[in-house]
Amino acid sequence: MNPHIWEEGMRCPNCQSENTRVIDTFRDKTGRVRRRRECRQCGHRFSTIEQWIQQLPLVIKADGSREPFDREKILKGLRIACWKRPVSATDLERLVDDVEAYIRSLGRGEVPSRVIGDRVIEGLKRLDPVAYIRYAIVYLGLEDLSAVRREIDRLLASDALA
Repeated sequence: MNPHIWEEGMRCPNCQSENTRVIDTFRDKTGRVRRRRECRQCGHRFSTIEQWIQQLPLVIKADGSREPFDREKILKGLRIACWKRPVSATDLERLVDDVEAYIRSLGRGEVPSRVIGDRVIEGLKRLDPVAYIRYAIVYLGLEDLSAVRREIDRLLASDALA
């Protein structure tokens, strides 16, 4: 990269001049581009971070309403299900990354919430069976102990086959 690139529209936070130059550019581990800049007007140096934005599909809820995909909403539900369980934050982030990558790979503008929920619950089943049951009680609508027991029996039977 040419370290003397002039980018119009990048204002100095000190004097508001648009006459700035890039001194240094590098990528961080998340893929964002960090640029160190200098104002030619006042000499102030500052950094900017650029990140590629990709629009995620809308989520079609059970009632037919639509809302933007919300990574934090999924993580919140997973954290509740995994409370006091031996599941790391990294594992939860990785699971949500997988879900996000999956829905992007579908290439659709809208995705039913059930598709997302099914992907989440399958991933959680692999991470921790107790957290899976906690999540399944809400997600699958297990309304009584018999329904919970049937789900536990299915889980135990699938473990026996594995």
